[in-house]
Amino acid sequence: MSSLAAKHKAINLGQGSPDFEMNQGLIDLVTKAMKDGHNQYAHKNGLLKLREAIAEKVNFLYQATLDPTIEITITPGGTYAIYTALTSVLRPGDEVIVFEPAYDSYIPNIELNGAIPILIPLSFPEYKIDWNIVKEKISPATRMIIVNSPHNPTGKILDLNDILQLKNIVANTNILILSDEVYEPIIFDGQQHESMLKYPDLLQRSFVTFSFGKVYHCTGWKIGYCIAPDLLMKEFLKVHQYNCFSCNTPIQYALSTFLLRKSEYLSLGNLFQAKRDLFNNLMCETKFKSLPSQGSYFQLYSYEDISGEKELDFAKKLTIDCGVTAIPLSAFYQSGQENKILRFCFAKKESTLAEAVIRLKNHFGIPQG
Repeated sequence: MSSLAAKHKAINLGQGSPDFEMNQGLIDLVTKAMKDGHNQYAHKNGLLKLREAIAEKVNFLYQATLDPTIEITITPGGTYAIYTALTSVLRPGDEVIVFEPAYDSYIPNIELNGAIPILIPLSFPEYKIDWNIVKEKISPATRMIIVNSPHNPTGKILDLNDILQLKNIVANTNILILSDEVYEPIIFDGQQHESMLKYPDLLQRSFVTFSFGKVYHCTGWKIGYCIAPDLLMKEFLKVHQYNCFSCNTPIQYALSTFLLRKSEYLSLGNLFQAKRDLFNNLMCETKFKSLPSQGSYFQLYSYEDISGEKELDFAKKLTIDCGVTAIPLSAFYQSGQENKILRFCFAKKESTLAEAVIRLKNHFGIPQG
């Protein structure tokens, strides 16, 4: 869809990356680190100063105490951390529970390791987990459950009931958890992020993955981190050491300072909620119908009142005819499930969002008067 957007000079609200500038202070810190000579390999686990800053943030947000020397590893992006976590523990024949729609790296990563994805659909249109189905799908081969909150592509978040259900299911088992929390601070409407880091009994069996790129509007830097207990992190490092070994050193020095500025990540919920609200208010003048977004960069819209076309066909039509690109939600299902839903990314400048909606109104606006 991004290639199609470029070909037709469409406004790309498909790809999950901001079009506004990142913080100049962080750029200056990277420049300073390079000029100060911090241009050689960092420790394979990552710069200790950065890991200590992450541990401080985790303690501040979740009252969890981590050992930064053994429980945190810096990675080249969140997706890499997900792949490495899966590869470090999966064996052929293992089963991994995946909730669909799902971020597109999960299933290929599982299958690459010879394991079997057990697909459970989130209930439509609420996109909630049916924990009774999860209980039915648990088997002696269940090795892991993947959860993602805030959720890509739906913008949903786990609530306390989800946590209690998850606790109940994994108690007294050897089931591991992979918790994808790359949109961690981007939560709306005063709600709370239910991280695995808040719950010691869940953390002891979890790989928890994060992305600095999503937090600090620098997705092209491809830098993130994984948190896991010592036993699991030792397995993680067996893959990491011979696949990546070390991540960008000057960026790590910069982040180790910038992460101490709590206001930078504490303000993200309000920043993106304002963008979500602006986009939704503008889209009220079209025939698209929004589904609730509780976090992340993303807002789902139904085009049920506009067209009976398949999602991919309609998304292509939107790009070619209207000059606005979105992602068909069917792309996040292995079966290509169709519900006439598109995913829009609102992590854009206000002017970008306004121009996109003007283009959509020209084709799908609600008649006035």
